Amino acid sequence: MFDVVAAGIERGARAVAAGAFVVSAIVALTHWGVRSGRLEAFGPWARFVRRWSDPLLHPLERRLARAGANPQDAPVWLVGVAVVGGLVLIWLLDWALGFVYEAYATAHGGYLALFLLRSAFELLKLALIVRVIGSWLGQGRYNRYLRLVYTLTDWLVEPIRRILPPFGILDFSPLVAYLVLYFAEELVLRAALR
Repeated sequence: MFDVVAAGIERGARAVAAGAFVVSAIVALTHWGVRSGRLEAFGPWARFVRRWSDPLLHPLERRLARAGANPQDAPVWLVGVAVVGGLVLIWLLDWALGFVYEAYATAHGGYLALFLLRSAFELLKLALIVRVIGSWLGQGRYNRYLRLVYTLTDWLVEPIRRILPPFGILDFSPLVAYLVLYFAEELVLRAALR
């Protein structure tokens, strides 16, 4: 029963992600058509698309203008946000459903300690991902929402950062920390199952 419900939820999330991509692509193509002169700027299609897409584009345009970028690139950024947001939605939903399924299976199978151990590793890996995405968005350790994430991950990321040579503006220490957690989880869980 759980598998059927989970599959339906995943199909729904994929449909939402695909729909968001299609809508953002239509907006981007319409704006490109108007800028390139292939569509009339005040034609019915361009006005229709502009009417329902402006509430989505105005915040992006303001943010791009504040960052010194061209606000006319907002439709392309909208496509990027739709793609990344859809992938993150699918990943988070898959993770949450897997977590619920595993919690249910462990509760009935008697492996509570193993479940708690695996959950701790999953929480640390999720915190690393949130840390990286927050840094991409310009939010650092002093953001009140990310303080807990940095508290959870600094004990692993900072020693790796001191050892790993710098690669210009790229920081690979969270990636290495994620791999360390992944392999440590595999070793610990295999040892616990023996």
